Amino acid sequence: MLSRFNGFPPLTILSLFFTLSGRIVRLMATTTRDAIEELLQTYGETGGINYLAAAASLPSRLSIEAACTELMSLMFPGFRSEALVSSEDLADTTRIRVRHLHARLKNEICRSLGRIPPDEATEAKAEEVLAEFFKQLPSVRRMLWTDIDAAYEGDPAATTYEEIILAYPALEAIAIYRMAHLLYGKVPLIPRIMTEWAHSRTGIDIHPGAEIGSHFFIDHGTGVVVGETTQIGSHVKLYQGVSFIARSLGAGRGLRGKKRHPTIEDGVCIYAGTTVMGGDTVIGANSTIGANVFLTKSVPPHSLVYYEEKEVRVVPKRKQEPATTR
Repeated sequence: MLSRFNGFPPLTILSLFFTLSGRIVRLMATTTRDAIEELLQTYGETGGINYLAAAASLPSRLSIEAACTELMSLMFPGFRSEALVSSEDLADTTRIRVRHLHARLKNEICRSLGRIPPDEATEAKAEEVLAEFFKQLPSVRRMLWTDIDAAYEGDPAATTYEEIILAYPALEAIAIYRMAHLLYGKVPLIPRIMTEWAHSRTGIDIHPGAEIGSHFFIDHGTGVVVGETTQIGSHVKLYQGVSFIARSLGAGRGLRGKKRHPTIEDGVCIYAGTTVMGGDTVIGANSTIGANVFLTKSVPPHSLVYYEEKEVRVVPKRKQEPATTR
C-alpha cells in the first residue's frame, strides 16, 4: 500500500495520514453520538423501563448474588473457600455473618417493596420478613442434611459427605431453592433472583414456588427444570434433563396462580431426559420412570414406565475399499 506514495515528500504523506485519521475519528464520534441519542429516546418510550422511574428502586442483583454466597457459607461454614473457622470462633463468626446478611437483605427487601429510602411501614415489613427467614434457617439446614444423605446413598460415585458439599452442583441448587422458598410470596423479585443465580451456576432451574420434600437428590443435574407449581414428595431422585412443565402456555396470564405443573409422590425415581407435563398429572408413589419418556397423564403408584424402542440394530461396519488413483 505504501508503494502508492512512492515519490511523494514525507511531509505530504504525513499530512494525508493525519487528514484521513481525523475524518475517521469525527465519523466515529458522530455515529456514537447519534446512537446514544437514539438509545436515550427509548428510555422514555411507552412500554419500556424508564431507569430513573423504575430501575433505580429495584433490588440489586449483584447484592443478592453476594447474599447467596454468604448464605451458602452460613449453611456450610468452612466449605465455601473462606478461611476455615475453628470451633472456638464459630459462634462469633456466625453472629457477624448473620448481622451482615440482615443488613444486606433488609436493604434489598425494602427495594423490592418499592420504597427507597424506606418509610416506617416498609422497614417494619422488611424486619418481619427477615425475622421469620432467619428463624427458619436451622430447619433448612437440617433438611439439607437429608438431601446430602440421599445423594450419598443414591450415588455410588459419592465417596464422602464432604465431596457432595464441595462438588455436587445439585446441592447448591437445592440449598438456594430451599432458602428462596422461605421468601417466596412474601417479597417480590428476590426469590427469583436467588434461584436464577443457582441456575446460571449449575444448569438446574428450580422455581422458588415449587414444593419439595426431604431427601431430594438430582444426579448430575444439568438441564433439570422444576416449574413453579410442581409438588415433589420425599425420597425423590431425578437424573439430568428431567423437566416438570406446564401443559400449555397459550392461556398466558389466565393460568397464573393455577396448578400448572405435575405432582411427584414419595419414592419416585425419574431417569434422564424425561418430561412430565400438566398440573393434573400425578406420578404415583414408588414409581420408576425410564429415560426419554414424555408423560402427559397420571401414573398409578408402584408403576414402571419406559419407552420401548422398536428396534436397535448393531451391524459390522463395511470394510473400506482401497482408494484408486482415479
